[in-house]
Amino acid sequence: MSPSSPIFYAIGNTITESLDEILLGLSFNKKMISPKYFYDEVGSNLFDEITKQPEYYLTRTEMEIFRCHTAEIVEQLGKDCLLIEYGSGNSQKIRVLLESLRPLAYAPLDISNEYLTRSVKELAKEYPWLHIHAICLDFTDEFDLPFSLNARRVGFFPGSSIGNFSRGEAAKFLKRARLLVGDDGGMLVGVDLKKDADILNKAYNDVHGVTRAFNLNVLKHLNKKFKANFDVNNFEHLAEYQPENGCVAMYLRSLVDQKVKISGKEVSFGSGEQIHTENSHKYSLEEFISMASDSGFRHHKVWTDVKGWFGIFYIS
Repeated sequence: MSPSSPIFYAIGNTITESLDEILLGLSFNKKMISPKYFYDEVGSNLFDEITKQPEYYLTRTEMEIFRCHTAEIVEQLGKDCLLIEYGSGNSQKIRVLLESLRPLAYAPLDISNEYLTRSVKELAKEYPWLHIHAICLDFTDEFDLPFSLNARRVGFFPGSSIGNFSRGEAAKFLKRARLLVGDDGGMLVGVDLKKDADILNKAYNDVHGVTRAFNLNVLKHLNKKFKANFDVNNFEHLAEYQPENGCVAMYLRSLVDQKVKISGKEVSFGSGEQIHTENSHKYSLEEFISMASDSGFRHHKVWTDVKGWFGIFYIS
């Protein structure tokens, strides 16, 4: 194949912006909003800023592992593969692999069309030899690739994004990924490992308030997409590690009794009532290996940083 301009696809409702889904989540006794609604263009940019905060060790630690073990990782993945990145965002981490791996093609998957388009165009300028098939979709739904390519498939899911799923959802995701990559494929997955609660609490409560802004932006996103009238000044950001569940849970807490309209539908909030917006599950090495094995991946290789804070797993 000769290099060409990126090819763009959209599958389904690109952000699955279902009013029914939002209203259902806010009708529960324990209200919730899916974390996928974080990622409009503003939210995606805010998340980039989170990764630069001194308390947020995850991105720096993962990149350190990639830089130290690039050759070993590339050897495991194998060259001339189709590299499929789940939640590609700004495609920062893929750059560590591209020159060494030289995949036959790259398929970034992301829920934010605007963000995906911009980052892919930048990537294409930096790597003119790279064949890019960019797909805007909600990859938490079942899907197949909208193009055909005779190449071994390797999935790439960095950043410990798998931790945003419940443990049951993570297992289902891995089972779907196993079917997508096939018997000769594999998955490269970044996983945040269990550690001291103080380290985790600081990571999700940075002193500059970027995580706070990111969490509150989900309400601004709903205002824009669903003609809602959330007043973000009436909510506060909460994030705390729950050792009994092995996860950091993030909430927005209502500061007053209030009523909000979403596309004309009224939702009431009591003072102190919380909206659950995200979990970030942490795993031990053994827990993740066991889940991968139960999901159909029989082989594994793992690389960690010197502190044992983060793991990059290749499962096949």
